[in-house]
Amino acid sequence: MGFNCGIIGLPNVGKSTIFNALTRARAESANYPFCTIDPNIGIVNVPDDRLYFIADCIKPKKITPTVMEFVDIAGLVKGASKGEGLGNQFLSNIRQVDAIAHVVRCFDDENVVHVHGKVDPINDIEVINTELLLADLEVLERAIIRLEKNAKSGNKELKERVSFLKDLYKKCSEGNLLRNVLTEDEKAFLKEYNLLTLKPMMYVMNVDEDGIFEDNDYVKKVNELAEKENAKTVKICGKMEAELAELDEDEAKQYLKEMGIEKSGLELMILEGYKLLDLITFFTAGEKEVKAWTIKNGTTAVKAAGKIHTDIERGFIRAEVVDFDTFKEYKSLQRIKELGKLRLEGKDYIVKDGDIIYFRFNV
Repeated sequence: MGFNCGIIGLPNVGKSTIFNALTRARAESANYPFCTIDPNIGIVNVPDDRLYFIADCIKPKKITPTVMEFVDIAGLVKGASKGEGLGNQFLSNIRQVDAIAHVVRCFDDENVVHVHGKVDPINDIEVINTELLLADLEVLERAIIRLEKNAKSGNKELKERVSFLKDLYKKCSEGNLLRNVLTEDEKAFLKEYNLLTLKPMMYVMNVDEDGIFEDNDYVKKVNELAEKENAKTVKICGKMEAELAELDEDEAKQYLKEMGIEKSGLELMILEGYKLLDLITFFTAGEKEVKAWTIKNGTTAVKAAGKIHTDIERGFIRAEVVDFDTFKEYKSLQRIKELGKLRLEGKDYIVKDGDIIYFRFNV
């Protein structure tokens, strides 16, 4: 699995429409709140032209892209952290994801009701962020009470943890999203708590057809806010993506070309998700299969080998590596070997995005 991303937002902002287009999973979508109750899960192939270029050259029996999992979680409302709109159930679903895609309505349409009566994406974002902060405050409060009891024994480490969590509680109370005020080490330290405002955030701005080509005022405001929050943004037309989802791949590409659009909004959403979590792709290639693999940026060769199979990691000898640009130039692994351009790398080699790797191992 590449990573999983929870899709959240207020009711009727286009979450399930976008999820359906993204995964073709046909989650229920309707013009009334809470039509999505249980989370819908969809697996999506990560678009990568490099995979198919490699395959065109090698002609394998099988081509396997890497994938992402999207989780469509029911619309949140003000008071969700206290159970409004079955909010506690939905918030618990968000805690299990790696990143959050917050769908924000950035279009006017009198035929689609807005839960607050008017379109105001900044207010919508503030409502959701407040609920995430309140949910984190509840988690921190419980953790502090539990640890304080244990810290009465005089354990210095526990006392330091209580002090740290109390500082976090204060930051949350002041409206700070934790992902913006903590170091990477502090974030790693807090991983067990699954705090919602620590998760990387992407705002998915749902626009109408005109909004695809020119930023409207709603989009401009969300982009400004996202920059302050250190969040990513993607602009997407849910209506158009739903239409594209009904076409086959070639028809969809032709449609986008005629519209003068290089990549669909959904492709951009997936690619931005990769950036959000600092992920990269490497490839394995042979006559049987050409396959893409997802790893964190900074992963060593031996750990990348373990992504394929624990036996390969355990018996790792070396990695035979060629970068994609070199492969693109020569189009043949055999030719690359003959020219001496295949590199031999050890366990500590840091895998680069686009590397094509053959792992030598012995168990």
